[in-house]
Amino acid sequence: MSHWLGRQARFILAAFLLLTAGGVFALTHLPVSLFPTIQFPRIAVALEAGDRPVDQMEATVTRPVEDALRAVPGVRNIRSQTSRGSAEVSVTFDWGADIVTAALQSESELARLAPSLPAGFFFNVRRMDPTIFPVMGYSLTSNTLSQVELRTFAQYTLRPLLAAIDGVVDVSVLGGHEAEFEVLVDPARLQARGLSVADVESTISASNIVSASGRLEDRSRLYLTIVDDQLSGTRDIEEIVLRSIPGGGVISVADVADVALSIAPNWTRVTADGRSAVLVNIRQAPDANSLALTSGVKAALARETSGFPKDLTITPYYDQSDLVVSAAGSVRDAILIGTLLAGLVLFLFLRSLRLVLIVAILLPSVLAATALLLMALGQSLNIMTLGGMAAAVGLIVDDIVVMLEHIARRLSEGTKTVLDASSEMIRPLIGSSLATIVVFTPLAFLSGVTGGFFKALAITMASSLVFSMIFAMTVVPVLARFLTRQQDAERAERAGGWLDRIANAYGVLMKPLLQHARVASLALVAVALGAGLFSSSRIASGFMPQMDEGGFVLDYVAPAGLSLTETDRLVTQMEAIIQSNPDVASYSRRTGLQLGGGLTEANEGDLFIRLKPFPRRPIEDVMADLRRQVSETVPGLEIETIQLIGDVIGDLTAVPQPIEVKLFGNDAASLSRAADQALAALETVRGVVEVRKSDRTAGDAIVITLNRTAMALDGLDPASVSTQIETLVGGRTAGTILDGQRSLNIRLWSPEGLRQRVPQLEDLMLRALDGHLVPVERIAKVEIVSGQAQSSRENLQPMTAVTGRLEGRDMGSAMVDVRKAMGSVALPAGVRYAFGGLYAEQQKSFADLVTVFAAAFLLSGLLLVFLFRSLAQAASILSVVGLSVAGVLSGLYLTGTELNIAAMMGLTMVIGIIAELGIFYFAEIEGDAASHESKIEAGKARLRPILMSALIAILALSPLALKLGQGSALLAPMATAIISGLIIGAPLVLIAAPLIHAALAQKSPRPA
Repeated sequence: MSHWLGRQARFILAAFLLLTAGGVFALTHLPVSLFPTIQFPRIAVALEAGDRPVDQMEATVTRPVEDALRAVPGVRNIRSQTSRGSAEVSVTFDWGADIVTAALQSESELARLAPSLPAGFFFNVRRMDPTIFPVMGYSLTSNTLSQVELRTFAQYTLRPLLAAIDGVVDVSVLGGHEAEFEVLVDPARLQARGLSVADVESTISASNIVSASGRLEDRSRLYLTIVDDQLSGTRDIEEIVLRSIPGGGVISVADVADVALSIAPNWTRVTADGRSAVLVNIRQAPDANSLALTSGVKAALARETSGFPKDLTITPYYDQSDLVVSAAGSVRDAILIGTLLAGLVLFLFLRSLRLVLIVAILLPSVLAATALLLMALGQSLNIMTLGGMAAAVGLIVDDIVVMLEHIARRLSEGTKTVLDASSEMIRPLIGSSLATIVVFTPLAFLSGVTGGFFKALAITMASSLVFSMIFAMTVVPVLARFLTRQQDAERAERAGGWLDRIANAYGVLMKPLLQHARVASLALVAVALGAGLFSSSRIASGFMPQMDEGGFVLDYVAPAGLSLTETDRLVTQMEAIIQSNPDVASYSRRTGLQLGGGLTEANEGDLFIRLKPFPRRPIEDVMADLRRQVSETVPGLEIETIQLIGDVIGDLTAVPQPIEVKLFGNDAASLSRAADQALAALETVRGVVEVRKSDRTAGDAIVITLNRTAMALDGLDPASVSTQIETLVGGRTAGTILDGQRSLNIRLWSPEGLRQRVPQLEDLMLRALDGHLVPVERIAKVEIVSGQAQSSRENLQPMTAVTGRLEGRDMGSAMVDVRKAMGSVALPAGVRYAFGGLYAEQQKSFADLVTVFAAAFLLSGLLLVFLFRSLAQAASILSVVGLSVAGVLSGLYLTGTELNIAAMMGLTMVIGIIAELGIFYFAEIEGDAASHESKIEAGKARLRPILMSALIAILALSPLALKLGQGSALLAPMATAIISGLIIGAPLVLIAAPLIHAALAQKSPRPA
């Protein structure tokens, strides 16, 4: 190997420089986003079918749709929620399914079913991914422009401008008002002229046409013949002739109705910082560059702002790029700080600037080469890939340092050249690197939320370790040959005086321990096992690590059936509380709408609240403070608070709450009682807040029950009665008028004075076939019916759920109490319950990670047996790995860190890191027959590289563990787990490994 390195030195350096240059190019061209591109196997199907009652909607629409979607291949779970006239069906597929194909197949099934469903049926299929929420949001406000003008500007000027920007997949406009023409027909004037509402509607529709009537060729020209009778405004509508009068004269629309340009009925409200506003939400494509998109949007607005209305204020209410830049910057800073600390340790141990220079050259080159591979694999720069680089810094430096330390030691002995010394380390270096890399192999098979988010981190770390191993074997010897001198090696050896004292103490300690290896080994195992069991029983557990995003979503629900006006009044009181909070920078509010879509009644909605930059209170304290103030000040308004990333993950998994008790049963009354019981039980659990039933009650309904006999006597039929009531109460569209780019509806309606109160419905006059007027009360019974609860189903079974969020408590301990509370509830007969929510996702993720941990442990064992051909050595290293796991659990407990999926990832990585250190140790001894003295000498020889490796890894990870910045918080549990494993594992490699090997070596068979 040394001869090959000598001959190919120029080629190695050229390839090294080429990879580095390519990596620098990749770093500047990789797309930047908050999270990796994740294909979540879920679609959401929104259904609409008029305003029919919940039971009819479920029977005639939701159930047939569920049955149809069940036929789509790969469906794992179907969950539906039905409300008045609308429903949402969530369909979850197997992980790894082609979700694009699945969505198309679902649309095909629904299109096939549509003709058999009620008239007015409409559906929309959405693929669920992290881009369902906007990446940017702007509010439009003005002191002089009307809400119609604001919406028109947003819809027809701003939306096309922003939609053309690269990476933008959708621009939606919320709020404001849409203009329309109102034709307010007067029943008395209609009767006096012998006309009906239907006559007015059909005449307006027939009088507003434009159609092609064929082609005409005249000499050398070809003409298209167009018949044009388009309406253009209020006067045109008024002048439409409804009937001619015998003897002369006509009856026009103006004779029976008042026509005016007005606004369309709107059952939503949108505000920004307390002012009526129009919101423009920008969604990015899954593979788009968030920073480039943001820059493009800002540049487009700056470029076109001179042409915007003068009194128009466009304010960003949400900009994900702020979080992306902050999170990525904090991880970048963690890499830089960790690198500097690693360099300091290296200099402390080796006292050679030349050796430190080699590390300074190689570390950024490894990270650059990793970026090049990420580009080839279609990855982006996000929290997970950058976090993978930060977590890998210590391991990268470790490979380089081990090689440099060995070269320095051999050079100081004066027996080897640089290339000869490096050749001696090739085999153990490959083995140690593979021990870490092999751990990441099972991670490639992770599914669910864990796989979606952390697979990118695993790919990044594995890639960086592969390049680190290759560079350590090839580039390090070549650079060391050119840059190091004999005096560098001698200086490195002289710098280890204090290490000699530690090594001597190590020898004194190990001699008696090795003489009683079995007893010492059992004592170490007992202590570690006891510490691990103690810590594991007390450690907090969660799902995804939390970070302060600088903003959160506040969902609210007013009492069922409350009007939009009254809901707006209550929410305005809550807005006053939000505006008075010193930590709040701005907010936007939606009533009757939600940021992420979904079923929304007029008495519910949400706010996105953006906080001021640091220094300020932690976001959890702000949310708890607002929750307390709203509950005390605005009674009747129920709220839930959640950070946006948590809301996104919740929506992607169909349930955003950590705790969910799902109740199943066929009897609606029993389910309702069970839900009340479960709600009462959860409210008694400490730390569980915002306890809600999932099936909310819709507002009261006015039911007009027709009397067939009475209708027949007056010459009426149900269809004509329904049409006339619809026109008089809700209005019917009789056509449209083009106004530039806009299409304005013509709404046929009754005067507002006839439809303001419930009793007025009985007095509405309907026209019979012979022209006489009939009051509604004569042919129907009008009564108010209490609102119906929304209906939920899961996998075709009736289901209701009770959900809760956590405050000041971890998920694991809270769920222990939730289980106890539910165990004491005597549910009605025929009702059973199961746990869902993010807790169910946590349990699945933990089960997957335990499987990954076991697979990584077994693969490491196989590799160790292959490398050493000794079961005793392999078992010794794996035993130290097991003891290190106890150290990880103890470290998490002592630091108050939750055991979540990030910590579990760190726990898995500890296997490879400790196995790597163990390989370096056993590479110094000669098989199972090694004497106690040789074990001690091996420990002394490997003391410096093992301590250096451990310290460098610990210090490189410390910025992440200390949560220096927003992005670091997501990876802090993983860093804490690795650091804890190293603090315990590195000394145990030197102490426990030789003890366990001494106890096992004599009876261990040697593989052939």
